[in-house]
Amino acid sequence: MGPTGETSASETDTIEREATGITSAGRRRPVRNQATNSDPDRITDQPNDFIELSRKVKDAGLMDRKAGSYVLRLVILSVAFAGAVTLLVTLGNTAWQLAVAALFGILFTQLAFLSHDSAHQQVFSTGRRNEWFSRIVGNLGVGLSYGWWVKKHNRHHALPNTIGRDGDIATGALVFVPGEAEGRKGFMGWITRRQGWLFFPLLSLFAFSLHYNAVRTVLLAPKVKHRVLEAVLVAVRLIGFPALVFLALGPWLGLGFLAVQLAVFGIYMGGSFAPNHKGMPLIPKDEKVDFLRRQVLTSRNIRGGLLVEWAMGGLNYQIEHHLFPRMPSMNLRKVRPIVREFCSERDIPYTETGIVGAYVIVIRYLNRVGLGHADPMECPITAQYRPS
Repeated sequence: MGPTGETSASETDTIEREATGITSAGRRRPVRNQATNSDPDRITDQPNDFIELSRKVKDAGLMDRKAGSYVLRLVILSVAFAGAVTLLVTLGNTAWQLAVAALFGILFTQLAFLSHDSAHQQVFSTGRRNEWFSRIVGNLGVGLSYGWWVKKHNRHHALPNTIGRDGDIATGALVFVPGEAEGRKGFMGWITRRQGWLFFPLLSLFAFSLHYNAVRTVLLAPKVKHRVLEAVLVAVRLIGFPALVFLALGPWLGLGFLAVQLAVFGIYMGGSFAPNHKGMPLIPKDEKVDFLRRQVLTSRNIRGGLLVEWAMGGLNYQIEHHLFPRMPSMNLRKVRPIVREFCSERDIPYTETGIVGAYVIVIRYLNRVGLGHADPMECPITAQYRPS
């Protein structure tokens, strides 16, 4: 705080950088509260809202690292992987190996959650240790490029669901932005018109996308930090694991094993991230929205208790994760009541639903966009506050 009790620009920058983990974040200008747009006298210096919330969270000790809990998770995963490998090499040529393949798909996803948390500086007290832990676990264990993922994921956290800036809603096999499906013909047009119903089948290919981008990054992308090491680690994972499978099972069962493992990994991994933002408000590229509201309005929490929390690696508390990406994932459930009460006091919509309800929303939204039933000219944020 400054000598007059007001927040200084440097304090704003420091708190926001620490909370987001994005070093390029700058001070955001005050904007009109969309929730109270009908009252011209209620215009607040909204960046101060996040600073106030941040202080409450820090005072509760919820930003403190918990390396021991993460080490325990790594030990448990290591034992589980050892058991899965033992089953792979001893069970023989039996259809039960497809269940082992599904187990590997689950374990690789859980390993990805661990790498994700470390990349967000949640595990260790120093950035260097977090970076190396995430790089090794991500590249060697999961088969994705740390350099590619961090760059992409930081942009997403800085500008979630922002049209033209968040790569997670960029048009590809699926179309997330109303109006961008226009003109799609042929096979891709057929897919787009049915993309909601094809959502889970398409997720089965998500693992291929991650591995492809890893290989493409280490071979072709400019300015990849520790390129040679990333290339070696990715090669060991993407060549070594299939080689072990084929040696243990032969070519045909081996192919079936890898197909199941990749499909389960893709559906599980993609299905853990998709409910958090898809079908939530989109922000026009040049719309000015303060940090707190940008993160809360575009995120959705998933109810379900400890089982869902484990299954989604803590990402079911997406609102809290986006507000405090450096917070250890096991603390997100503890900060949820603080954030929810804070949002309620400021009339900021706080979205939370069950996992089935979230998928229904996502599928319906994708079908509407694919069929051109969503209005591209409607302001996605303002529409959330329009009286019914």
